[in-house]
Order: sequence, then structure tokens, then C-alpha cells
Amino acid sequence: MAQAIIETDVAIVGAGGGGAVLALMLAQQGIRSVVLERAAGPPQGLRGEILQPNGQRVLDRLGVLDTLPAQAVRSVHRFNFCRSGGERLCTIDYSDLPAPYNRAVVTLPNVAHHAILKALEQQNPGGLWYDSTFTGLRFDGRRVVGLHATCHGEPVEVSARLVVGADGAFSKVRDCLGIQADLYRYPESYLIAILKAPAGFEEARYLVGTREILGLFPAAGQQVYAFYMIKAGSYEAVKAQGLEALRRAWVRIDPGMEAIVPGLVDWNQTGYMPTGRVRTDRWVADGALLIGDAAHAMNPHASQGRMQAMVDAVTVADLIPGWLKANDVSAGALRVFEVARRPQVMMLQRLADEQCRFWNTGNPLLAMLRDRVFRTLDRNARLRYRVLTTTAGLRNQPPFSLLDRVMAAGLLPDPRAQVAGG
Repeated sequence: MAQAIIETDVAIVGAGGGGAVLALMLAQQGIRSVVLERAAGPPQGLRGEILQPNGQRVLDRLGVLDTLPAQAVRSVHRFNFCRSGGERLCTIDYSDLPAPYNRAVVTLPNVAHHAILKALEQQNPGGLWYDSTFTGLRFDGRRVVGLHATCHGEPVEVSARLVVGADGAFSKVRDCLGIQADLYRYPESYLIAILKAPAGFEEARYLVGTREILGLFPAAGQQVYAFYMIKAGSYEAVKAQGLEALRRAWVRIDPGMEAIVPGLVDWNQTGYMPTGRVRTDRWVADGALLIGDAAHAMNPHASQGRMQAMVDAVTVADLIPGWLKANDVSAGALRVFEVARRPQVMMLQRLADEQCRFWNTGNPLLAMLRDRVFRTLDRNARLRYRVLTTTAGLRNQPPFSLLDRVMAAGLLPDPRAQVAGG
């Protein structure tokens, strides 16, 4: 007996930040979709999220932002950048942005993603397939017309008018499409932890030294997320040195951690976050496209990785009705999405790599220049606002021109230094 083929409008591989948002937006428009997710259920583990303003705007449009439980989210306005040792260099204040998205929202692990998945299952019952693995694409000539998969170990075929690869930096959909990808693994990764915070811990701190970074972000329930840069692949080696060595390192970088590190008592309070970048020669093919990390993973220095996947999803969801109505999902038609999104993504990737060179540096001269730029930003409202709007995902163009860079380094005065938004 021939295997039954399930028919849908859009087949999405991956229910992460991009795939789940896309499926929910399609469901809200009455467009059929199925979503394949390898995991057995919603994600667990130590994964907090800093929702930047552009991500908040996406969640608001989905009707999800206001459903996030108050006890699991925290608004943070001020981010203080400091030298290792605690000396403040610069403060960025999200309150300077236009309301209502004039804050960063820090969530407890997986809170925002669980809310998206819950809304998706309510609006598209049976459309989210857990324990499902993508195994290949179905083609009619060169055009993608569906996919092969296994669901709970059983083979299944899906016929779809459009296939979306939202399956991460190591995308199998991308491989099947023959899209060339440059996958770069950064030499640094992050150890993350969540700990109890002392009373009054209201502002984020980001400390940079010579080849060391420690980020501290207030979270709900009087807790704090810690992000500590370590050598890629060294998590087990750091653990082998013991908790006391880690506590000492953190206090040396930030003496204010003295009141926090006693709460670090078990390695189960920590996790490991590798970092990488993906650049591809194209994002689209006849009948298929890539979104999120499958198309453009980026270093977390940009503070935009997951946010950009969400913005991809919104852009695609707004275009799909027109593509389906015209019955045109050719690469030429789909390229409108890539043309719209690639400039901002590439700008953020370049900016993140530039920040890596300066923030992660072991060169004392580069570290001195970095600190000088931070101090300039603290005095220069115009350049500071440009940095803020870029981090918030509100800019498509680089924050600094060549002349701005010279002024940021303190080599020229800026006559518009106090014109925020200039």
C-alpha cells in the first residue's frame, strides 16, 4: 500500500524562535502549516532570553507579549559597561527609546518560547509535530514540493507549496537545497548561570577586560543571569577546576559579585553556549527558503540572533499570502524576502565580528582603544543612541560612519554630540 502523503500549504522544519513564530502567524491568517521539531516536547534547560525591542514588537503583534507571566519576566532599562575590576565606562539607557518598547525584557528560561508554542498549539491543533526528524526534500524537477520525515520513528511524507528551513546553523534543509554555507565557529563560547541576586540589583552590568567578559542581567524572582566568556570547548575543563575557582574569577572581574557567588553551589546551575556564524550564498530556491540561523547565525555580541529569526518569520508570513495567491513560489518570487532582510542581517554580523575583535581581545592596546570608545559613548548622546538603536534591532544601517569612528576614538570632536538620534 502506498504511503499516505499529508498535504499542507507550508511545511516548516524546526520549531525554534523563527519556525514557531512563522507557524503561529500563518495560523492567525488561516494558512495551513505543519512544523517538524526533533525534540520530544517544548525546550527545557537553562536558556534565558533578553527580548530586544524588535523582538517585543513581534511578540506584541502575535498577541503573546502581554501573556508572559509577570513572575517570569523583568524589565531592564540601564546597561552599564565596565572594565574588569568594576570601573564604569558607559551606560546605555533603553528609556531613551520611543515607548512602548523602551526597555529590554529578561525572561526566565524558555518563558517566551513556551508562550509562542502554547499559542501555536491552540491555533493550529495537530500542526506541531514533536519527535519528528527531517530526512529529505521532495522535488518535481528542480522545484521543492514537500519533504520526507520520520514522526515518532515512522516515515511520513508531506506535500507542501512551500518548505521553510528553520532548523538552525547545521541546517539539513540547507544541505538538501545545495546552498553553500560558510560556518565559522568562534574560539570563544559562554558559560551561563542563573543565581540569586542581592536586593537592589536592578541594572545590568557588562564587564570587559583583556580576553575576559562577564555579563550580569537582572531576572525575575530576584535572580541574575551570568554570562562568562570561556574558550570554546573548555566547559568540562572549567568544571574540573572547581566551583571555587570560578567564583574567584568572577569576583576578580566584578567585586560586586562577592554577594552573589555564594549562591553558586552546583554545576547544574550552569550551562554551556557555543557560538558560531553562518553566511550563505543565497537563502531561497524554487519552492523553499531558509530563515534564522539556517541562513545567518551570528555571534551573540549582536544581541540579535533570535530576534532576527523572529523578524525573518514576520517578513515571510506577510509575503506568503501573496505568493500562494499568485501560485508563484519560484526562487525569483521568494527573493523579495532575502532582499528585504539581508542588509540588516549582514550589518549585524559584521558589527558582531567587529565587537568580538575589540571586546574579546587579549591585546592591551586594542583593549585601551575599546575602553576609550566606551568613555566617548558615555559623553556622546548621538553616538550612544545609534549604538542603542542598533542593539534594539531598530536600525538597518551601520551605527557609525568612518567619521563617527574617528570621533568615537576621541580623535576628533563631535559638534552634534548632544543631539540624541542625530
